[in-house]
Amino acid sequence: MINFQKVFKNKKVIITGHTGFKGSWLTFWLNLLGAKVLGISNKQVSYPSNFNILKIKKKISHKILDIQEAKRLKKIIKKFKPDFIFHLAAQSLVTKSYKDPLNTIKTNSIGTLNLLESLKDLNSKCTVILITSDKSYKNLEIKRGYHENDILGGVDPYSASKACAELIIQSYIKSFFKKEKKILIGVARAGNVIGGGDWSEDRLVPDCVKSWSKNKDVILRNPSSTRPWQHVFEALSGYLFFASKLKKNSKLHGEAFNFGPRNKISYSVLNLVKEMKKNWEKVSWKIKRNKAKLYESNLLKLNSLKAKKRLRWKSVLTFEETSKMTSLWYKEYYLKKGNIEMLSIKHLQYFQKILNERL
Repeated sequence: MINFQKVFKNKKVIITGHTGFKGSWLTFWLNLLGAKVLGISNKQVSYPSNFNILKIKKKISHKILDIQEAKRLKKIIKKFKPDFIFHLAAQSLVTKSYKDPLNTIKTNSIGTLNLLESLKDLNSKCTVILITSDKSYKNLEIKRGYHENDILGGVDPYSASKACAELIIQSYIKSFFKKEKKILIGVARAGNVIGGGDWSEDRLVPDCVKSWSKNKDVILRNPSSTRPWQHVFEALSGYLFFASKLKKNSKLHGEAFNFGPRNKISYSVLNLVKEMKKNWEKVSWKIKRNKAKLYESNLLKLNSLKAKKRLRWKSVLTFEETSKMTSLWYKEYYLKKGNIEMLSIKHLQYFQKILNERL
């Protein structure tokens, strides 16, 4: 088991997209580990948000910057001289990508390009983890999990933008960082993460807790669709593992890794809602089939065997544990109105304990 505190304490870390769901949790975690975090995000967040609730702004250096602003981005990175960079800045919603495909592609593809350009001029050593998505893979609706060497592609603008970002990353690694020992780059792909602190539009868990907190039915549009549900801490632990190993082993430079859940059984939207019901009173739902013609994948699954073999990482939480931790966080926020920051620390400590025991 890697001692994350030993790796990241007093290290300078840049996190792009630090006000988002995954970004805010990664920032919170690294701050607890003693890292000196500089967060870059394109806008002030609105309430509610995990970033605001956990009072993260007071704990780090907070920069408002659109990842598309190449010159400013390069200047900030060059001045800060980070030991690590985690690139999470993205337009991350499939439905929104249909409404605003141009901004989605600019943010996800050109934004990644701008970051890579910034690294070309960095004179200090830096370990970089570029987070893409399980939707980078060309989805063939196959039952087996996708492997890292499977073909990339995307029907919807979001998936296409992520696949495009991956092609740009590989191009830059081979063209500009091929024999690089100073800048080490890795690509991380995860699936549908869930957990407390997510209020994104058109996402299952946020839709559920928003409705249930008001004693309303949640509308399920695609109850039979399956996703590789995993707790946000699981994916983030994979990113931290990867960064820790990459820093010490340059042979991992340029590699991509999947970080998916442990479950061999695929769980549907309805499975997840029924599991959440066990930890939330007065839960109800209505099924309203999605009649929209916009394409969205029904089956998505990752194979994480490469991460297990090469990084010694694996997902450790069961589907039931993932659901319970998620439900309890929102329950504390909406119904009990307790100290959510302290609960978040306890949940992270609990997860790290499980990680130590089960890896």
